[in-house]
Amino acid sequence: MYKPTVIQGTAPSAQQAPTSIGIVIIDHGSRREESNALFSEMVSRFRANSEFTIVEESHMEIATPDLQTAMRSCVEQGATTVIIHPYFLAPGRHVSEDIPKIAKEAAADFPQLNCIVTAPIADHPLMFRVMDDRVTEAISHSTSEAE
Repeated sequence: MYKPTVIQGTAPSAQQAPTSIGIVIIDHGSRREESNALFSEMVSRFRANSEFTIVEESHMEIATPDLQTAMRSCVEQGATTVIIHPYFLAPGRHVSEDIPKIAKEAAADFPQLNCIVTAPIADHPLMFRVMDDRVTEAISHSTSEAE
């Protein structure tokens, strides 16, 4: 099981106010604008349904904003901790190597900032429910088209 990685500083305490925690959701980035727009919409929905008020999107490459820009935005909004969530299914090279490296480089500009990278979505218990929902949806859709 992949564990969160403290990039800089310390992990936030349970008492830390959500208003001082910035969340950066990062994906790979795509040449397809539709994919980037879908990701932006997902981040907006997360922001609207989360207790965290500082939520930014970021892309590893190809699209903007990059991680440095997203972290700067969090700090400008008052974040003292930035938690980077890789919007990836598995802890492959991007999650285990590339994102921590990019995060460490970006965090260097903010020495007072605590910076943590979460585990990817991967083996979270609710993923099985999501998978089941998608399969059921496909079955329902294909059955209704056959009629």
